[in-house]
Amino acid sequence: MKADPGAYAEWAYRGRPKITWPGGARVAFWVAPNIEFYELKPPVNPQRAAWPHPYPSVPGYSIRDWGNRVGHIRQMQLLDKYGIRGSVSLSVALCEHHPEIIEMCRERDWEFFSHGIYNTRYTYGMDETQERTMLLDSMDTIERHCGRRPAGYLAPALSHSEHTLDLFAEAGGLYTCDLFHDDQPTPVSVRGGQRFVSVPYSLELNDTIAYVVNKVEPRRYGQMIRDAFDQLWEEGAESGTVMCIPTHNYQVSCPHRMKAYEEALDYITSHANVWVTTGREIAEHYMAHHYDTAVADIAARDSAARKELA
Repeated sequence: MKADPGAYAEWAYRGRPKITWPGGARVAFWVAPNIEFYELKPPVNPQRAAWPHPYPSVPGYSIRDWGNRVGHIRQMQLLDKYGIRGSVSLSVALCEHHPEIIEMCRERDWEFFSHGIYNTRYTYGMDETQERTMLLDSMDTIERHCGRRPAGYLAPALSHSEHTLDLFAEAGGLYTCDLFHDDQPTPVSVRGGQRFVSVPYSLELNDTIAYVVNKVEPRRYGQMIRDAFDQLWEEGAESGTVMCIPTHNYQVSCPHRMKAYEEALDYITSHANVWVTTGREIAEHYMAHHYDTAVADIAARDSAARKELA
């Protein structure tokens, strides 16, 4: 693997061409519910164990099943209350296992983007042909069951290869959530030369990272969300920013966590100049209005830097 795949250029945050969002919004705000399916006994991957417990991992499997049975409804009703359309990071096997969830999301015009087939089957160890097959299978499945080909991709369980971005762009994808390097959309270089962007997806505000990895309490998580919004809203007065809350129905929807989550959503949506939107709409707007300007600015800065070094 290359030391630097060259997916994106060094591009200082300050001084970039201004991003404008519809209606003069400062912040493009989107919620990305990860609606996933985990196998009780998946095929063994030598590079990563699916479960921390020996088979059968009843605790891990059952809480995720609770998320699809109970937690999804709870979060969906909350997002309805605040006029938020989810951008679903979808384990596409859910189309077969829980078609009722797909139908509820479709009724609300939620976006679906690919999160692989099962969240217990990883990209690790795949060759290009295998990964391409998996990507195309996931895209075809979403189009068949959800009515529209997905524009975005988040690798299953955040597992990637050196070629993931290239392959998704070649398959017709528009954006990735797998780069956590910026608070604005940025152009991404792929080997086929397709127009392709990164849409900010926050690991810091991801409920699984907050609750499971960083052991954050619900009240503190809600405050983190509000603090992040305040910073991005302030900076958005100069140039539009993006805020994403990635959620999991078996995490944020637990009864003792919902109040803090709702308070944060209420806070964000009560502000003026917030574009409540989806990942696809952010990517498409950026592509139409800012992509070319960004590419030109990156090239100009690179040229100037090279001249200084000459």
